[in-house]
Amino acid sequence: MTAQFVPATSGPDAGKAADQLFGERMNRLFTAYALQKPDRIPILLPAGHYLARLGGITRQELTDNPDTEIELLERAAIEYQPDGMTGLVNHPGYALALGDRMTVWPGHGLPEDGGFQFVESEFMKPEDYDAFLEDTSDWTLRKYLPRAFTKLEGLAELPPFGMAGFGTYAWFNIGQSLTSPAVNAAIQALGEAAKAQLVIDAKVREGVGRMAALGVPAIPIPPLAPTIEAPFDFMSDTLRGMRGIMLDILRRPDKLLAAQEKVLKFELEFVIDYTNKSGLKTAFIPLHRGSDGFMSIPQFEKFYWPQLKALIEGLAAADILPLVFYEGNWDNRLKHLATLPRAKSLGWFQFSDVTKVKETVGDTMAFIGGMRNSILQAGTPDQVRAETKRVCEIAGEGGGFVMCPMIGEMDGCEPELVKIWVDTTKEFNAH
Repeated sequence: MTAQFVPATSGPDAGKAADQLFGERMNRLFTAYALQKPDRIPILLPAGHYLARLGGITRQELTDNPDTEIELLERAAIEYQPDGMTGLVNHPGYALALGDRMTVWPGHGLPEDGGFQFVESEFMKPEDYDAFLEDTSDWTLRKYLPRAFTKLEGLAELPPFGMAGFGTYAWFNIGQSLTSPAVNAAIQALGEAAKAQLVIDAKVREGVGRMAALGVPAIPIPPLAPTIEAPFDFMSDTLRGMRGIMLDILRRPDKLLAAQEKVLKFELEFVIDYTNKSGLKTAFIPLHRGSDGFMSIPQFEKFYWPQLKALIEGLAAADILPLVFYEGNWDNRLKHLATLPRAKSLGWFQFSDVTKVKETVGDTMAFIGGMRNSILQAGTPDQVRAETKRVCEIAGEGGGFVMCPMIGEMDGCEPELVKIWVDTTKEFNAH
């Protein structure tokens, strides 16, 4: 059932229609993104699995039922009246269809109330670097996909992908492989994954529309924006794994750097093409291995930062505004971030010091975050109020700040404390 819009009877939004609120909230966000001071500090709520807690259901019920997710998202939007909100960032349909070896989900590899987990593996071996560098697409199709997805193992029986360029004569060679039951099963699995994705894409669009009808914009993170990574993370997360990539830094640095150059090129091509077709000029970049605890500054300056900076600069040149999630603590790397193009990226900081972020990069990028999830999970009402005011005073000074939980979603937060946090932010805005 679609929630009905009910105008507020008090406060700054009293009596305003949904379309007016939507416009004001979008303007508020983009004013902050441009490093200017909006009429008040915007608030983003990346709800995620928090919706299951709000609705008193299991995470599996939330994950497997997009209609329930949308209804709970509407309920939260009406309750909190944020400037932007989103539900789950991923759904298991495609993964189940493909036999994804790198993810487990509530009720699918985990207990029904377990949290989504990424299972890292070394799907790319050290000896694969030469093939990856020579023909990335062919290696990915015939080597990587069969290793990473159980139902795509049949793709390993395909001949070199370049043979497809043989035109009509290619059928004499490729056509024979397509008769293989294993190859046919892999192609069927791809079709099933596409069907599952079409279903969830339709539900995502429905959810965005129903939220807009309540005057609440969606946050430009997956599944509403393309996801890319720092080239180092691309090589690490789903290919080499943490152990493998750290050994590569020492044993095969030149090949690692060469691979990152290839990744940088096709990631930019992908995002530019995606955003040109969709008209949504934004992208999401979660960063995993670049924070203070993973590598030294000299290693960071050789293997991580130049490639990440080139990626963000390439997006800026294409007029694409990336939301970059700086996972972990980046306090010792903030001076590097300050060299990025001004107001051409958004910085969502997980554990970095609020004061240091504001002082160092506050004139370079909009600062998103500020509120520690732990306080919203286990704090007292007074602690929530005090921390909210502190963050607003520091990060909100001069504009360019968007209040948001510091972790990528709100799983585990207490509804009572979330309400106090949101209301306290709005009260601060009123002064």
